[in-house]
Amino acid sequence: MHRVMTPAESRNETMTQDRLSKQLDFLVEADKLKTVQRANTLCDASRLENSAEHSWHIALYAMILAEHANHPIRIDRVLKMLLIHDLVEIDAGDNPIHGDHDVAAVEAIEQAAADRIFGLLPADQRDSFRDLWEEFEATETDDAIFAKSIDRVQPVICNLETDGGTWPDYNVTREQLESRVGVKVDRGASSVWRHLKARISAHFNG
Repeated sequence: MHRVMTPAESRNETMTQDRLSKQLDFLVEADKLKTVQRANTLCDASRLENSAEHSWHIALYAMILAEHANHPIRIDRVLKMLLIHDLVEIDAGDNPIHGDHDVAAVEAIEQAAADRIFGLLPADQRDSFRDLWEEFEATETDDAIFAKSIDRVQPVICNLETDGGTWPDYNVTREQLESRVGVKVDRGASSVWRHLKARISAHFNG
């Protein structure tokens, strides 16, 4: 015999279904990140990378390279930051670090995108994810500093693996790499940047 839910159980069921609907709506929206092309290619140069692939790959980078962080980190928080940090590109698109764009305008678009995209989630997850995203963007905590350094490392390696990859398209110089990328990587993982500098020098001197 089917038991009729009490009013309290019915309310709880409705709340659960509403929460689940919001979570699934967010996950479906996140699928759009797979359509956002980035400026660098895959390591085999077969095609351009997309932002969802980038997010997965740098999460893996962080897991493998965590021991090289300059300061103690909580890898669980770093991974969360890296998995969500580029979701705003669904609305804002990819803005290459070596590209020419209005930084203030991009930041405004990304803030609006964060409002919309994280706003799809239930309030507690909305606020938690938004706080992590803001922490990553501010880059002041040890977790965020390391996360940002890893975010900058992966494209460098993709370009080194493809004999400069898309660097020539943006007229990238060794000095530009140092000022726009190296400073951020060195701040979070100095030993990783020291290792890469030798390969970068060999590339530009070759």
